[in-house]
Amino acid sequence: MTLGIGLAVLVTSVALPLQGGTQPSPVFVADVPIDELRGKQAVVETTLGTIVIDLLADAAPNHVAYVIKLARDGTYAGTTFHRMIKYGIVQGGDPLSKDPARHALYGTGGLGVLRAEPNAEKHTRGAVSEVTVPGRPDSAGAQFFICVSDQPALDGQYTVFGRVAEGLDIVRKISETPVDADGRAIERVEIRSVTIRDKPPPEPEPFTAETPEQLDAYRAVLETSMGEITVEFAATKAPMHVRNFLRLAKLGVYDGTAFHRVVPGFVIQTGSLTTRREALTERQQRVVRTLQPEFNDTPHVKGIVSMARGDDPASASTSFFICTGPAAALDGKYTAFGRVVRGMEVVEAIEAAPVDGEAPRTRIELTRIRIETR
Repeated sequence: MTLGIGLAVLVTSVALPLQGGTQPSPVFVADVPIDELRGKQAVVETTLGTIVIDLLADAAPNHVAYVIKLARDGTYAGTTFHRMIKYGIVQGGDPLSKDPARHALYGTGGLGVLRAEPNAEKHTRGAVSEVTVPGRPDSAGAQFFICVSDQPALDGQYTVFGRVAEGLDIVRKISETPVDADGRAIERVEIRSVTIRDKPPPEPEPFTAETPEQLDAYRAVLETSMGEITVEFAATKAPMHVRNFLRLAKLGVYDGTAFHRVVPGFVIQTGSLTTRREALTERQQRVVRTLQPEFNDTPHVKGIVSMARGDDPASASTSFFICTGPAAALDGKYTAFGRVVRGMEVVEAIEAAPVDGEAPRTRIELTRIRIETR
């Protein structure tokens, strides 16, 4: 199976020989009504951060019931993610992994308890699936793996019983853990606890209900590696763009991006997700979208803040620019939505940075955007 990064891997119990002979026949059968299993999440606290998993009771009720039982019994506490393929999969849940002295056996414990539950769920990014003994589909148990990227070759071979709702960035970090020649983790990434909760209602997106006049009461302070730049908005002229910008800033989408384009006398540009230091969280990804243009009569002069886009007028998303001089050619073709009211000396310092072509030689970071009221 190819993981999309040029590696081949078979996701099983690390393909190690089982200790003590064959595993027993599956023995766990849920006696809990499915209505009591629906709408549950597993909150996995790890040494690298929190992962929240939606449990798919309708797809795999027996697996979900067993995970809930193990979580409530404290079985997962102190286990580790013992195997990972960088940006491919991470595997954990083996009770043997509580004991560092049994490192050579990690991947062989906690199996032989569950029968397969074939379903239509796919091994896409964020899927949580069973681990089995090689060649024995009815041999799952405590161990599980999480797909860091799509794994279509696994579809139909393993039972998907959950999906990551929050924390895919943490899963990705776990996949970066150094491994030995057998794919076992060299460093311990522990599961501190797994708790079960009812799935909470979705959080409303920020800056959804405000009127344009209310949006204009906010301002954004761009904290950069060269100083602060304060921007005020023109929501009466570009309400969707202001709303979108405030939402992205509030949820930290711009944090850790860079000023990737500097053209003296024209613009400095930032906000591109390709320059971001960390991957977006699931909630952040959900608010990244393209915008319909809101071209207006604001002239692109020094200090104006406007949205970058591609050839399609409706392709603006996260990247924006600040004009450092008059740019009449942009008028009516790009959506101006704000202006710099403080920190033009910082804009000018960024404009004066040495560049190779249009790219700064030294990274100039947009550390975060702070939202304030006027």
